[in-house]
Amino acid sequence: MKDRFLSLDAFRGVTMFLLAGEAALMYDSLAQAFPEGHWLHGVVEQFHHHPWAGLRFWDLIQPFFMFIVGVAMPFSLRSRLGRGDTWAQSLRHILWRSLLLFLFGTGLHCVYSDKLVFELWNVLTQLSFTIPVTFLLMRTPWKVQLGVSSLLLAITEICYRAYAPATPFVMDQNFGSMVDMLLMGKLNNGGGWVTFNCVPTAAHTIWGAICGSLLLSDTPDFRRVRILVTAGIVGLVIGYGLHWAGITPIVKRISTTAFVLASGGWALLALALFYWLIDLRKVQGWTFPFVVVGMNSIFIYLFFETVGVQWLVPTVRIFNDGFLGAMGLGTATLAVTNSLLVWAIYWGLCKFLHKHKIFFRI
Repeated sequence: MKDRFLSLDAFRGVTMFLLAGEAALMYDSLAQAFPEGHWLHGVVEQFHHHPWAGLRFWDLIQPFFMFIVGVAMPFSLRSRLGRGDTWAQSLRHILWRSLLLFLFGTGLHCVYSDKLVFELWNVLTQLSFTIPVTFLLMRTPWKVQLGVSSLLLAITEICYRAYAPATPFVMDQNFGSMVDMLLMGKLNNGGGWVTFNCVPTAAHTIWGAICGSLLLSDTPDFRRVRILVTAGIVGLVIGYGLHWAGITPIVKRISTTAFVLASGGWALLALALFYWLIDLRKVQGWTFPFVVVGMNSIFIYLFFETVGVQWLVPTVRIFNDGFLGAMGLGTATLAVTNSLLVWAIYWGLCKFLHKHKIFFRI
């Protein structure tokens, strides 16, 4: 039985690589280079969140991140137990890790605001909830885990509909917004994001853990793929079905049940594809540039959300605009080249850490 699946590292790495591109302002730069009316604008739009009801590619990145964290958890638990740790010791580690993620997540909001604030909209604060919930379920059968995830989605649906029966999913006027006013006394500056998202999106991490256990089981390889694909299609059918039938819209910003199911379906299909292509078909030559990013996922995320955005992007711009601007390149082109340079630096840092076997763990 394998202890590590290259597909998991590659899946995580591709997700983090794309997030690094956002932190390098690549997608904003491309939107500037290909404005509305340009034939490529529709493609660039897929790398920005949908304004409300609907689903774009970029809306899948956070679910992918939370899902792959769940997939890795059974591997991590088996490794710790194999080293002689007890389940109780592993639980303490998970709680400590979750506390650190919570502190990192709330600390990032202080960096964004350039002052002390208490805000809970970061993906790290969501993971600080979804990880311990998932861990506590990992000794139960997969049917129990699936049942609890379904219960979390049912609770979400009930809370939103009970709070505003006529208009349950209106931006800044929904159940999640009410919870934010109670917790923080503020809303997400018109973005519509809510802290309560950690409850329904816990399903993504739980489903990931179920998949991780499947990969560690004695289930035949291609049967694993069939299970993942079937489950993914079921998620897509139910999620998009709820949206198209006008029952519950797909809204990432408040993680409606339709969104969680649809994005979870895509996550399952993505895992099936990575596993089939990389671990079964052995098409692995392209994975290294992404694996080096995925091996230090939390570190690079914290780096590009702090040092990267605050210092590296404007510093590179000094030299980028100074040299390339003198060559007559336009503003939009300079923005793209600056983003490419920053993105390359992020990757180079990950490559350096990987080469010297420096891996930051929490």
